[in-house]
Amino acid sequence: MEQLTTLVDRLKLDHVADNLDALCEQASKKDLNYREFLAEVLSTEWAGRHQKGLESRLKQARLPWLKTLEQFDYSFQPSIDRKVVRELSGLGFVDRAENVALLGPPGVGKTHLAIALAIKAAEAGHRVMFMSLDKLMTTLKKAQQENRLERQMQQLMYPKLLVLDEIGYLPMDQDEASLFFRLVTRRYEKASIILTSNKSFVDWGEIFGDQAIATAILDRLLHHATTLNIKGESYRLKEKRKAGVLKGTSTKK
Repeated sequence: MEQLTTLVDRLKLDHVADNLDALCEQASKKDLNYREFLAEVLSTEWAGRHQKGLESRLKQARLPWLKTLEQFDYSFQPSIDRKVVRELSGLGFVDRAENVALLGPPGVGKTHLAIALAIKAAEAGHRVMFMSLDKLMTTLKKAQQENRLERQMQQLMYPKLLVLDEIGYLPMDQDEASLFFRLVTRRYEKASIILTSNKSFVDWGEIFGDQAIATAILDRLLHHATTLNIKGESYRLKEKRKAGVLKGTSTKK
């Protein structure tokens, strides 16, 4: 046992080391041969490293919360095509550097779906990052003021999947629209973006304050993209109505 412990330490099999006593006990109970025991050891180490890597990727992603596709309430949003979501969950769009646009009014589950797909990507080993549009603009403008915009743009190229949340809630000035265009152009056909917006694409000229730049942005975002238009009632208002805060009211159109 001491020799095995030394070997595990030398090979830096940290997850095996943490579970070595249990693995040996299990091997004895199951009467495993050397090959079977080795398979158990390697499986334990791989599972531990995979979990540690996933935890690291999720931490770097800066997700505001962890919500999975399995937790999404399709019965409350029947307008969503489950087949499309199922196809997206296969992450082919990430492999092909395609984009996903989730459109709809506040509270219908856009951010939930975006985060759930980001978690799927992280589980598959992809680097992921989540940012609200406001946070993105603050980050880019600060980098521009400090003469390190190129470095910041390069850092935003590292994630295989970039989630941009809440596009359309606040209008952009010309400088912000230009910075957003530069980012979209840099990632075009190289890495994926998931965006959520409460505005239809015809209203994006108002968001960016310039129809020409809005058209140029959409041209790149939508060239290879899947769009989901979500219609329905706000989850948050539903919960308030359950509590009796909004008795008798509805947000359905």
